[in-house]
Amino acid sequence: MRTLLVATTNPGKLREIWVLMSGAPVKLIGLSDLPSVDEPEETGATFEENARLKARYYAERTGLWTVAEDSGLVIDALGGEPGVRSARFLRPDASYPERFEEIFRRLAASPNHPRTARFVAAVASVHHGNVVYETTGIVEGEIAAAPRGSGGFGYDPIFLYPPYGKTLAEVSEADKIAVAHRGVAFRTFANWLRTWER
Repeated sequence: MRTLLVATTNPGKLREIWVLMSGAPVKLIGLSDLPSVDEPEETGATFEENARLKARYYAERTGLWTVAEDSGLVIDALGGEPGVRSARFLRPDASYPERFEEIFRRLAASPNHPRTARFVAAVASVHHGNVVYETTGIVEGEIAAAPRGSGGFGYDPIFLYPPYGKTLAEVSEADKIAVAHRGVAFRTFANWLRTWER
């Protein structure tokens, strides 16, 4: 069975990806299983560009078949922010409650704008220097009136998923993965792995 490096150090993302990829015909390892590698500068203008950049970077430095993802929250009333800067919104060391406060402050300044938003996850896989697979998962929702729930991670407490009537931090991990952006993208990737002949 081939080894596949999942190029993230985010424990919440890793936990989700492990579950989503559990039936795929690969042995998964994370960056924490390897000697430390400096993180690349994420200079892409889109989630897809950043996913590709990270996959190429870690594949080159480790010599391993690699999958990387870039994801974030896109809020229409904020012109798409925080977008590709979701993990660095406000500043790299800002807490999520600080980020939530800033988002609510900006939304309050435009009360007539809809609070529509989406989570986006772009996935890219690099094998022997080539991008062999790419996909993007999206889940549509809106920004809640206030943070709710203690599950999930990141922006989940402020992302309301209308079919559930709850934020993604208020639902079980299984219910979140069933609909969320990363779940969509990595299920598609796992299905492709079962058919890919290399």
